[in-house]
Amino acid sequence: MIRLIQRCRFGALGLLAAVASIAFASFGGSAAESTQTAASNAGDVAVIRVDRTIETGLQQFLERALGEAEASGAETVVLVIDTLGGRVDAASEIGEAVRSSPLRTIAYVEGKAISAGSYIALNADEIYMQEGATIGSAAVVDGSGTRVRDSKTVSFWVGQMVEAAKLNGRNPAIAEGMVDDTVRVEMPEIGKVSEPGELINLGAEDAVDVGYAEGVVESFDALMTKIGSASQQTIEPTLAEQAARFLTHPATTTVLFVLGIAGLLIELLVPGFGIPGIVGVVAFGLYFLGNYVAGFAGVEHLAMFVVGVLLLALELFIPSFGILGFLGIAALIAGVVLAAYDTGDAFASLGIATLVAAVIVAIFARYFKHRGIWNKFILRDALKTEEGYVSHATRKDLLGQTGKAATPLRPSGTALFGDERVDVVTDGEFVAAGASVVVVQVDGVRIVVRATERLHLK
Repeated sequence: MIRLIQRCRFGALGLLAAVASIAFASFGGSAAESTQTAASNAGDVAVIRVDRTIETGLQQFLERALGEAEASGAETVVLVIDTLGGRVDAASEIGEAVRSSPLRTIAYVEGKAISAGSYIALNADEIYMQEGATIGSAAVVDGSGTRVRDSKTVSFWVGQMVEAAKLNGRNPAIAEGMVDDTVRVEMPEIGKVSEPGELINLGAEDAVDVGYAEGVVESFDALMTKIGSASQQTIEPTLAEQAARFLTHPATTTVLFVLGIAGLLIELLVPGFGIPGIVGVVAFGLYFLGNYVAGFAGVEHLAMFVVGVLLLALELFIPSFGILGFLGIAALIAGVVLAAYDTGDAFASLGIATLVAAVIVAIFARYFKHRGIWNKFILRDALKTEEGYVSHATRKDLLGQTGKAATPLRPSGTALFGDERVDVVTDGEFVAAGASVVVVQVDGVRIVVRATERLHLK
């Protein structure tokens, strides 16, 4: 019990160490940001790249970068967009941050502004596109890439796109046609009609002709010349933000959950290795680290997780009729799920990880069952006489000795061998008290005697 508690304390200390690294990473990121801001105060254009999958990590970076651009004295923010889209919820928050910025915002579509990327671009004050770039195709899809046909979800996203288009006088029907392929949209400016079954995706020239872009440029430098930029600063993600983006990705989260759950369970059920426990602690530490830096998790979530692990450990040794185990599982799940940006995704990842981890633990326990904690409660050793284990002393030394019946033997009784009284039994005959007897067989505690007179007569 003490050893297990020490292991749990080690896990808690490991997670607390992860919190310390969280604070260090956050401090280091802030210091780097301040240095960068001080070095680029003279710039009148702040450049922020949106060239990866849109998710919560990117959202946190863009919100921080927009605030930094304003604080640095920049007058214009250029969002360099080249993305195939991503999470609708993250794009919605990014769009809110872009349109709420007091600075002049320009979206420069460098390659593709697809799906959620088109929504971010529409929230900017102006849109410029590189030759060959495209914008549109903003249908809602699930994690596997399958189109979502739920009317409420589609209606919500259509409303978001339409309102973003209206911000700067762009045709809202085209924005609707980018999301919903059941509508018919006429675009007389370019002589095209988007029929039902098609999603609108505009090339650079077409986007300018229908009023969805202010112009087409050859390159980023050409854009800077066109808008009259005297100087510029590029705001890059800090190391902590890059790490947070990777660690909060749903696929990474699921892997961390698998390693964390499997590692801790193996260490609790098959103690003595140490490595699985360390892997489990590090995995959950990285999970909380990523979500803390991203701004989703707090120390209280980490504390709930640690309490959950301790309660599960106590359940193995303290009979509580499952109460401690139930509370431990509830605290553990609450700490993990509440630390995530999207509790639904966290539940899904945790469920998948639990199933995978159960298989891993079962395989591991099968190969190392001789070291399992269940061996503390089950006696598996056989105590054999051949190996020297006996439940009582044998009296082989009496075999062949002669004594005297101390009591009548009918057929059992007591005989004297020297000064020692021994319980004996005959093979069925009656022997009177005082008669001479000899030991003819010793079988465990059963000592068989016969009358010597009978033996003499034979």
